[in-house]
Amino acid sequence: MKLDDIVEKFVSFVFAVLIVLMAVVVFLSTVDLIWLLLKYLVVPPFGLIEIDQLLEIFGLFLLILIGIELLDTIRIFHRERIIRVEIAVVVALLAVARKVIILDYKSLTSFTLLEVGAAVLGLAVAYYLLRLSRSPRGKESGSGGPPREASTL
Repeated sequence: MKLDDIVEKFVSFVFAVLIVLMAVVVFLSTVDLIWLLLKYLVVPPFGLIEIDQLLEIFGLFLLILIGIELLDTIRIFHRERIIRVEIAVVVALLAVARKVIILDYKSLTSFTLLEVGAAVLGLAVAYYLLRLSRSPRGKESGSGGPPREASTL
């Protein structure tokens, strides 16, 4: 058995473990979201959810979406050895959006808000440029075909 075969089997094992662990985390987070939502709906006043509770629910919802995207990214990288940069930028945008939703604005400095705004702007520009780079010439940007992969390993 060659060293390359051993390394490949080891990498496959690690990817399988990562996929299973991420699936467990996404499942448990989904169960937690359902439990949280039910808990907030059955506590008096019935059916009314306060702003802080909504922000907690939205933050958990976005966390689950991030987990699903990461799970898909790990799966695709394992199968095709391709890093999908566009998806990585979308995951980063979701993570920043989640952070923006759960931030306590009363305790933040204006510089922190500028930093978050710069991160959002930078990721949005990166996403736009990635979408623009994959659209065929002569067509409207963003209406191109399937995404091109940025890197293969």
